[in-house]
Parts: sequence; structure tokens; C-alpha cells
Amino acid sequence: EVQLQASGGGTLLAGGSLKLSCATSGFIFDDYAFAWFRQAPGKERERISCTSNFDGSTFYSDSVKGRFTISSDSRKNTVYLQMNTLKPEDTAVYFCAARDDTGPGIVGCETHRVYDHWGQGTLVTVSS
Repeated sequence: EVQLQASGGGTLLAGGSLKLSCATSGFIFDDYAFAWFRQAPGKERERISCTSNFDGSTFYSDSVKGRFTISSDSRKNTVYLQMNTLKPEDTAVYFCAARDDTGPGIVGCETHRVYDHWGQGTLVTVSS
């Protein structure tokens, strides 16, 4: 069974850095696309980044572009989100998600609307 496990959240001051991890199992890692979502208190869930191991695409939302970096390690079957220059508005529960990217459709993870598999959230709290 496909499993995703997010970790690495914590509490830190504005301007700091944090690296989240999403450990995965139960599927062919190199055939999948992955995304990071976040949901802040009182706000809707937001997709902030995605990457596809299958086609090599990446995407960042305007809110995190230039500060966050998504990456994947096929040796560890793990996806990462490096978060730099954190701001109080980055405070949220962060989720990782995955989908098989070998099916028909337009190339590029930005075009994906559905992610079939989700991990539990990890809380990031940024204070000023």
C-alpha cells in the first residue's frame, strides 16, 4: 500500500530555515509526481510546490518562489522541501502528496489537479 510520512516541522523565528521530509513506500518512486501543500489557520489548502520524477518538471507558487526548493532522492524514496527565509505567514500544517505520473496527460506537474495519496501533516510555526 502506498504510504507517505511527512516530518521535520517545528517552531522557529522569522528568517530561519527548515527542511521537511516525506518518506514514501509502496510504489515505483521514479514513476510518480509529488507535491507539497500547506494549510494555514483559517485559510484554504494551498499547493506550494510540485515535482515529477517521471518528467523532471517542477513548480513553485508565487508565495514561496525563490525561498523554497523541492527535491527528491530515489535512493531513499524521499521527497524534501527546503524552506529558507521563513516568514510568519509561512506558518501552516504542511502535507506531502503523490500521484502516478505515467498516465496520459499534459507533461508538467503544474497541470496536475488530483493527488491520489496523502501523508499526514507536519506543523511549521514561524514567529516574529
